[in-house]
Amino acid sequence: MTTYIGPWPEADDTAFLGHPRGLGWLSFTEVWERFSYYGMQALLVLYMTHRLLLPGHVERVLGFPAFRAVIEGAYGHLSTVALSSAIFGLYAGFVWLTPILGGLLADRVTGRTPTIVAGGLIMAAGHFLMAFDQTFLIALLCLLIGVGCFKGNLASQVSSLYAPGDPRAASAFQIYYIGIQIAVIVTPLVCGTLGEVYGWHWGFGAAGIGMVVGLCIYLYGRRWLPPEPPVRKASDTPRAALTARELRTIAILVALLPVLAIAQLASMQVANSYVIWAEGSLRLSLGGRAIPLTWLQSLDAIATASMIPASLLFWRWWAVRRPEPDELTKMTLGSVIMILAPLVLVAASLSVARTGHRAGLGWAVLFEFLTNVGWANVAPVGLALYARSAPKGIASTIIGVFYLQVFLANMLVGWLGGFLERMSAANFWLLHAGLTAGAALILLAIRGPVGRALAPTPA
Repeated sequence: MTTYIGPWPEADDTAFLGHPRGLGWLSFTEVWERFSYYGMQALLVLYMTHRLLLPGHVERVLGFPAFRAVIEGAYGHLSTVALSSAIFGLYAGFVWLTPILGGLLADRVTGRTPTIVAGGLIMAAGHFLMAFDQTFLIALLCLLIGVGCFKGNLASQVSSLYAPGDPRAASAFQIYYIGIQIAVIVTPLVCGTLGEVYGWHWGFGAAGIGMVVGLCIYLYGRRWLPPEPPVRKASDTPRAALTARELRTIAILVALLPVLAIAQLASMQVANSYVIWAEGSLRLSLGGRAIPLTWLQSLDAIATASMIPASLLFWRWWAVRRPEPDELTKMTLGSVIMILAPLVLVAASLSVARTGHRAGLGWAVLFEFLTNVGWANVAPVGLALYARSAPKGIASTIIGVFYLQVFLANMLVGWLGGFLERMSAANFWLLHAGLTAGAALILLAIRGPVGRALAPTPA
């Protein structure tokens, strides 16, 4: 494989928007990887409830009776909708755990580039295996393994493009994430439309092709990336013992994880129960023309891409006039705003029940606006809090720990989705509002003492 030979990193390399050209290749690779991932996710619940889990199809899935027995052993007997929700929650949760294992594999055994290549190939295989009912569970396993090998190791190569102290490093991940948001917006429009209009396997096939394109881009652009670092053994990097303050900080950060997970439940339902609810409750038309249900996920992506910079601009404006609040205060405010989002769906559900007519898309727009205003002040701010508070020497590990709240949230989302059939839609979303309110109250109660405990130490 051809790699860059000269001194590394190159401070005068500004070929990509003022950044090293390697950032461009990594960003385009991640765009296509996210295209494949979100293309599959946009269709997963609809595919299961409309085809795979129905009689005549579910019997053909290899290993499914044993798989279902394990899930129902934990959740109890599940209907088709509840089972699809549980499967989605398990997949969406574990996809945030496997990158930890993929990072360890790359650091200790294989190296980053071989792990990324293997992950891309395994992911592509998983997408193509979704074309067959029989290989559904094998496909999910491939996707989980592939994402684990690919995602974290690709992102880790971004920071290695810059020398210590290079000011461009601060904005590199912002550019990197802009590409991700573009993929998230476009994917439901492409894969979702293909799957809903022309056939599920067309959508999954498009996701697989996207992954192959991403892998080809990575391999071609590898020449502009840093040389492969040597594989380190655990015994090569002894660390000093953690201090009592650092241990207390870690304990606080771990204890915050379930609170953050519960605060974000409604936003995590966007690709799961929200899709099922919207299919029966929303009037899916735009300008008098029917639109695919998966386009709602593009609306969510547009809202996410808009609200993060809007939040940054708001707090910058605020800081000019008043002291800027700390991270926990912002996260508390974000959680309070997120209470309002499921209440919008409560109101829409009551309107549908009262009138017998579907609700307009305006309800979805308002829900997405409130969800993402709140989310922009919880998840990204939480990541900043964990990165700042992490003890030196284990910062990467603490970042991995932070993403466990996404795993917990998706586990809860999968379980809660089973209640959509057992209670009215209004009560279902009222339950989410109540849980979010509970998380907000906890954050409000601990904001003072925990904020002081996690405050930056004087230099």
